[in-house]
Amino acid sequence: MSHLMNTYGRQPIAFTHGKGVRLYDEAGREYLDAVAGVAVNTLGHGHPDLVQAIAAQAAELIHCSNLYRVLPQEKLSDRLAALSGMDEVFFCNSGCEANEAAIKLARLYGHQRGIELPGIIVMEHAFHGRTLATLSATGNRKVQAGFEPLTPGFYRVPFNDLAAIRSIAEHNRNVVAVLFEPVQGEGGIHPADAAFMRELRELCTQQQWLFMIDEVQSGIARTGTWFGFQHAGIEPDVMTLAKGLGSGVPIGACLARGPAAGVFKPGNHGSTFGGNPLACIAALTTLDVVERDDLRGNAARQGDLIRSGFRETLKDLAGVKDIRGVGMMTGIELDRPCGELVGLARDAGLLINVTADSTIRLVPPLVYTEADSRELVDRLSPIIRNFLAGQQLAA
Repeated sequence: MSHLMNTYGRQPIAFTHGKGVRLYDEAGREYLDAVAGVAVNTLGHGHPDLVQAIAAQAAELIHCSNLYRVLPQEKLSDRLAALSGMDEVFFCNSGCEANEAAIKLARLYGHQRGIELPGIIVMEHAFHGRTLATLSATGNRKVQAGFEPLTPGFYRVPFNDLAAIRSIAEHNRNVVAVLFEPVQGEGGIHPADAAFMRELRELCTQQQWLFMIDEVQSGIARTGTWFGFQHAGIEPDVMTLAKGLGSGVPIGACLARGPAAGVFKPGNHGSTFGGNPLACIAALTTLDVVERDDLRGNAARQGDLIRSGFRETLKDLAGVKDIRGVGMMTGIELDRPCGELVGLARDAGLLINVTADSTIRLVPPLVYTEADSRELVDRLSPIIRNFLAGQQLAA
């Protein structure tokens, strides 16, 4: 009997190793991975460049503390700034920590402008983490329930609704920032409209609000560009990263530019493990491989192939409401709850995820080949078809 705290509804399976886009369980059975540790394993499993870089760094220095200069951290900050156009980088260990830093930065920015109770506009169906502040910013009542009192200071609006944000601007003088995801991942793979992002960027500039983008799930080439906001041709004031940045080694980052740069001073924020040498080497190696092997272009190509494949194989099914996404983020929304599909797919040697109750979320490693993408479509389509047919028979 395990002494693990009961915080996860775990599937009855354990993996012993992985190679490329495949995972293997205790019995040696092979699975095609379309989850990638929930958009974490950018380079798949056991990538030789990553394994070699981590092993070499572990032999030299794993951790030394932010009491001192950390050379790989400095190199990684320069690299991320060059790719994103941002000015400053704070390193932490996870997406919720990166978003927590962004929320603290926004509040400090507000206080420095003389706003006593600074507020942040957030979106319905958003997910920003499970710390108390990021949980409060999250637009999912199910994950908030039981953890009241929530952190105040958040104003929630519908996603992609600029009119609702303008209304708040007209009636509230406490707002200091807007925080949103360019693609809502946990919310069901909903991309933000490019026009919405551009107009919101303009509004934030007019109002002197910080334009803060949560790229925890969409960043690091997953959408076919380095960062999701680049599809709209804009620049944020604050951006958060994690998940795919270290290809499985925990690392997060909060980046700032323009009015957000220089807000934090020594003592305002910190992290014991944040940006340690091992994590930074994993991130640098990830960026190297993404660039060398054009995984941005591959994410765009494979994502288009996956979605077009499902649109063709599922086009006659009334139970399929929508197939949407960008890059290697695909959502197949059904007209009913479909959590059962996770187990059915697993039994067929395929790893998928269901989010927002009725949306199949596919976020495979960015190293998928065309053959892998076609295999995913060919193997999952009949499972969806049989599931919908069985549900109709049961009804």
